[in-house]
Amino acid sequence: MANIDIFDTTLRDGEQSAGINLNTAEKIEIAKQLERYGVAVIEAGFPASSPGDFEAVKQIAQIVKDAKVTGLARAIPSDILTSYEALKYGAQPHLHTFIATSPIHMEYKLKKTPDQVVEIAVESVKLARKYFPLVQWSAEDATRSNKEFLARIITEVIKAGATTINIPDTVGYATPAEYGALFRYLQETVPGIEKVKLSAHCHDDLGMAVANSLAAIENGATQIEGTINGIGERAGNAALEEIAVALHIREDYYQTQSGIVLKETKRTSQLVSQLTGVMIQPNKAVVGRNAFAHESGIHQDGMLKNPETYEIITPALIGEATTELVLGKHSGRHAFINKAKSMGFQLSDDKYATAFSAFKDLADRKKEITEEDLFVLLTDQQVTVTDTPVYELESVQVQYGTSNIPTATVRVTAPSGDVVTVSDTGAGSVEAIFNTLERVVQGTVRILDYRVSSVSKGRDALGEAVVKVRFQDQESIGRNASQDVLEASAKAYLNAINRQLQKERTLSAVH
Repeated sequence: MANIDIFDTTLRDGEQSAGINLNTAEKIEIAKQLERYGVAVIEAGFPASSPGDFEAVKQIAQIVKDAKVTGLARAIPSDILTSYEALKYGAQPHLHTFIATSPIHMEYKLKKTPDQVVEIAVESVKLARKYFPLVQWSAEDATRSNKEFLARIITEVIKAGATTINIPDTVGYATPAEYGALFRYLQETVPGIEKVKLSAHCHDDLGMAVANSLAAIENGATQIEGTINGIGERAGNAALEEIAVALHIREDYYQTQSGIVLKETKRTSQLVSQLTGVMIQPNKAVVGRNAFAHESGIHQDGMLKNPETYEIITPALIGEATTELVLGKHSGRHAFINKAKSMGFQLSDDKYATAFSAFKDLADRKKEITEEDLFVLLTDQQVTVTDTPVYELESVQVQYGTSNIPTATVRVTAPSGDVVTVSDTGAGSVEAIFNTLERVVQGTVRILDYRVSSVSKGRDALGEAVVKVRFQDQESIGRNASQDVLEASAKAYLNAINRQLQKERTLSAVH
């Protein structure tokens, strides 16, 4: 069996999705879960892009031990040196540097000749190897590059010391046949390529990212890059969970193994979805809510007789819970903490106490507590930052009638410690709440997106609200879950504001 390394770029390429802005605590939580998931390389960010990204990459490099932690750097000395300062604490310091190689990028973006691009690439790899034992070099827009030039520049960066060569389909342009043929051509043409790891990085603009990644494996790739749930710029990246399951289910065909712990698939997907605010489409392969649903009578009949008639992937394979009822209002603190630990959560004593209190409050109102409920509750505690003052909702009241103007009254504790009570109206209950909270935060807030979805089943299910706002010229996403969707909406709004304020305070402290 050949080994395929899984290179996860959820925290870098995935976070470049419009509207996603993870804080350091959330990035660390995702990185720890990726480590449990068994990925070989975690691209934790772009250290030179901002002080916040630098700090997140630095902390992740210090925490993660069972996966290589890397950061992205342009082919310029300052990026490489900054990246080293963040990544030098890692168990195996790794750098990912790149430069564009397609004619359109070299002419219009870089404004460089092909010879100049080769020189820049070689010098950047030589500099990186002075600091990093592992250097990955990427040819941005490789699939629209002249293949002879691509072979030439790859030959030179291998001579300069690159240990991994990445061939990205940056704009999702290639077909599987073309992408596989490019890998074959490079292996037949580039001297010394057998000494390095060959990597594939595919985008999904034409819906072929996973197919292209698998075609690369068929044609010699030994590393596959992608993101959890396929998030990323534009149409996103190759979905790593789909690739991992495909390699497992069709092991007979691909003759490879990825090292991914498949039972952690569902939890990894849920965590990324919850923290990024990006919902998983119901019919998404492997992790969608309907991935194991069968409504057709013919399908149901076959499933009852033998599940393998229509189900090639079992829910248990990806860690889908088979028992929904987990805990109830009579469950004690010890049972609660044991369950939290079995789900992969490690909290401080104070956070366990806060989470248990929230659980007991929920258990008093909700008949059945499911694992989905606990996952949302515990994740919120895991990533909560409590060292800075924030806006806290004390109460919300809405007066609504079909023939009356909806009016909301909120009571909020401000970061200053003052408690303010404000009322306002709106065209509906939610707008009234948002208009009222905008008066509390004393700034212009534009709502970019708002949605509510159920966390579990039943009329008493938790409703999770996600609010995306533009505040102080920055986009921010907030979320909250509650049985009362109006309360969840108000808290999600304030969560978005608080995240932006905390980000500004962090940057001010760094400077």
